[in-house]
Amino acid sequence: MYLYNSATHKKEEFRTHTPGRVEMYTCGPTVYHFAHIGNLRSYIMEDVLEKFLRYEGYDVNRVMNITDVGHLASDADTGEDKMLKGAKRENKSVMDIARFYTDAFFDDCAKLNIKTPDVVQPATGLIGEFIRVVSALIDRGYAYLAGGNVYFDTSRLDRYYVFNDHDEEDLAVGVREGVEEDENKRNKNDFVLWFTKSKFEDQALKWDSPWGVGYPGWHIECSCISMKFNGEYLDLHCGGVDNAFPHHTNEIAQSEAYLGHPWCAQWFHVHHLNTNSGKMSKSKGEFLTVSLLEEKGYDPLAYRFFCLQSHYRKGLVFSWENLDNAAGAYNKLIKRIAALTRLDGAVDEEAAAQLKERFLTQVGNDLNTAQGITCLYDVLKAPVNDVTKRAVLASFDQVLSLSLLEKAAALREKEAAQAKTAGADGFTIQGGGDPEIDALVLQRAEAKKAKNFAEADRIREELKGRGIEVTDVPGGAVWKRI
Repeated sequence: MYLYNSATHKKEEFRTHTPGRVEMYTCGPTVYHFAHIGNLRSYIMEDVLEKFLRYEGYDVNRVMNITDVGHLASDADTGEDKMLKGAKRENKSVMDIARFYTDAFFDDCAKLNIKTPDVVQPATGLIGEFIRVVSALIDRGYAYLAGGNVYFDTSRLDRYYVFNDHDEEDLAVGVREGVEEDENKRNKNDFVLWFTKSKFEDQALKWDSPWGVGYPGWHIECSCISMKFNGEYLDLHCGGVDNAFPHHTNEIAQSEAYLGHPWCAQWFHVHHLNTNSGKMSKSKGEFLTVSLLEEKGYDPLAYRFFCLQSHYRKGLVFSWENLDNAAGAYNKLIKRIAALTRLDGAVDEEAAAQLKERFLTQVGNDLNTAQGITCLYDVLKAPVNDVTKRAVLASFDQVLSLSLLEKAAALREKEAAQAKTAGADGFTIQGGGDPEIDALVLQRAEAKKAKNFAEADRIREELKGRGIEVTDVPGGAVWKRI
């Protein structure tokens, strides 16, 4: 597999520290509100990446944090704590907010067929680990105490900026919108590892530490959680492109200062979901959630399909018209799969292997999910039997997770139920919900009604040749596969 590496700015062959094993880390949500569908685009693409690696045969250990403390309104350590903001908004405790929105996040993930990571760790459950690592950074001269807070000293690094090139003037306050000057910092780009009451008197969650009562900075939690559950060498770190700086930049700085060696080889960043008016956020415009999509009648998997039609390193523009187009294409795909009803014969293993090899090559080229979707249509057009097509589609769906066969089966059941009352003059047809077979059964009934028994017998033989047995019943007919 080849993946674009945000740290080297080029596409590289994917390699791991331990052959056959992937240590993977995903930046999880800050659980102060519902996730909007822009947030969830990143988790969908990360989910496909994890499943593709497993499909290739890797043993994957995927770890995710839950940020329930320490994430301030600005990524640059300024503003109000987002968790406290959510608690005030709803007049609840911070932990009540955290539990509610954590559950809501994983409910949304389930609707989108996003697999729960192997390890999910709330930040508040690992405070002792944060304190231990911060203490070590102080001891090694990479951190200092000022104004009651503990800061990471970026001047100790040979290279701070990893994902982008910066000039010296970039260190000036105000380069990042909303950044306010912190007089305690020795260098403009230093960042907080631990806050004390000198930062906020009203912080809801706080713990004893060697530096006073306080709470961890946002950046330290991901490093510590990953090092605890992924080990000292991380193969793959994922997140939204907006996290590259400063969050992921700071993670690299503190992790490598603590470990004394390179930390993460591969960085995977998903680009934004935008609206016609710009980047999607919780603070402006219509708050687009999975629940809202459902209220408007959309299957959440139609949104997953919409995301997979685009490359993860390209901005994706959301509009209701674009979602309608994706939903229409998804429904047509399901209908075509539902028509694969001839289950006689065996899987053509050679043909299946060729189709799978193309899928591995296409999706393995920097997680090209749009080509993965194209591979589904290639299967449907392939000159192989329905059994082979269904087997290969099921195989690809281990990665794409669009519930293709499940949705197709549900559609056939729905059509079968509708077919019971669809016949002319009260004639009802019960069967597997295959419109082509239903039409032949109806033609046979009409031939019998017209006393054209030769034509009726011919149709019966044609159906028998397709593996269909027809039984006449009062007011209609029932067919089944034999």
